[in-house]
Amino acid sequence: MTDQITYLDAAAATDAGTAYKRRLLELLCITPDQTVVDIGCGPGTDLRSLAKAVHNHGRVIGVDRDPRMVEEAKRRHPQADIRQADLLALPLPDDSVDRARVDRVLQHVAEPPAAVAEVRRVLRPGGLVGLAEPDWDTLTVADPDEDTSQAFARFNAGQVRNPTLGRDLAGLCTRAGFHIRTVEPTPIVFHDFPTADRILGLTRNSSRAVANGDIPQPRAEAWLHRLKAGPVTASFTFYLAVAEA
Repeated sequence: MTDQITYLDAAAATDAGTAYKRRLLELLCITPDQTVVDIGCGPGTDLRSLAKAVHNHGRVIGVDRDPRMVEEAKRRHPQADIRQADLLALPLPDDSVDRARVDRVLQHVAEPPAAVAEVRRVLRPGGLVGLAEPDWDTLTVADPDEDTSQAFARFNAGQVRNPTLGRDLAGLCTRAGFHIRTVEPTPIVFHDFPTADRILGLTRNSSRAVANGDIPQPRAEAWLHRLKAGPVTASFTFYLAVAEA
């Protein structure tokens, strides 16, 4: 779990991570008197910014299903209201929150429609949900060996339960009874190998792809060697959506 926490912190600290999180916060239009829930809060990466948005007059709740994430979030934010629960059974009454935030969570859940419906249940009429999800089917890595780059992208997408969920956020929310306020596709681009490797797992996942028989080892090694030598251009599309209950 330490590795997963480190990964979440590293992703949030990138320029792209900082930018999309700031934009999602802007789109949620949080005011000081509101109750806000961060669903899938992880180690509490975003709880401080939400607390600042309510100016410590409103209420911020963090929810995560993983007890180790909850423990770390409580360690970082000892005064925060952090609860362990599943996204499909939020520990909140109907119509009890003004804003909900769901950041890179739905790509991993077994039943995204049921999860979005549960978010709809706890939001007050007029409340907003802000969602942020990638579309891993759009991942590209620039290299002369396009076949290996494409094989890597396919393997990478296959490691996620719902790899193309970002593009369907509007549909999910509409089917759950929300009114769509905005959907913003955002290009995430990495130009240096260390950051791309850390976030996209170029070394880690190409090795797994070799072991899985998706990429021949000599081609994978040559591909990585070129990427390490630079320049690097790796990108995918990230979607931000805000919907009203």
